Amino acid sequence: PFRKIADGKSNISILVVGIGRQNAEKSTRDFLAGGASAPASRLHNSLTAQPSVVLTCGFAGGLNPNLKLGEVVFETTDENLRVQLLSAGAKPAKFFCADRIATTVAEKKALRAETNADVVEMESAAIHAVCRERGIPCATVRVISDTADEDLPLDFNALAKPDKSLDFGKLFLAIARSPGKIGALMQLQKKTSFAAKQLSAVLSKVTFP
Repeated sequence: PFRKIADGKSNISILVVGIGRQNAEKSTRDFLAGGASAPASRLHNSLTAQPSVVLTCGFAGGLNPNLKLGEVVFETTDENLRVQLLSAGAKPAKFFCADRIATTVAEKKALRAETNADVVEMESAAIHAVCRERGIPCATVRVISDTADEDLPLDFNALAKPDKSLDFGKLFLAIARSPGKIGALMQLQKKTSFAAKQLSAVLSKVTFP
């Protein structure tokens, strides 16, 4: 949904970094170096200069049981971004950047106990590190797509390629073995669609220099 808002705005650029720290770091470095290594299909309204601010956005899993589906949360050390995001309706939260998708309630509870984090995702720590090197203000802005008290319908870690992208062959095989999961996967799709709209609504209120 945010792509529709950003369309035609020359001061906003969107980069899809892929899943996980390694993909996020490489994509961000390539983009900030001029985008030479990033496929054109992954860039939207490409900027020619270093961005004045970077937001690392997307979905996240809830670890704090008080966070509900569609709630938008953020973390930043930049005061201007903090004020803007609070005003836009996002809530401050503590993030944990994991190396794998937390797919079960048990995993989420364990991460909550170990890290005291409210939210888990897989890319932002790497993006923040690159931005710190370059002195670019950065904020993580994520929307809860699965809450602390719900399991994901499949173990998506087992369905990933080495680069962490989804292996559709493995996915179709998993569905064929457990056709009862189809309903749960459709529900997940509806939830992520709703969450994406909530995230877009918050981002639309942020003022981009």
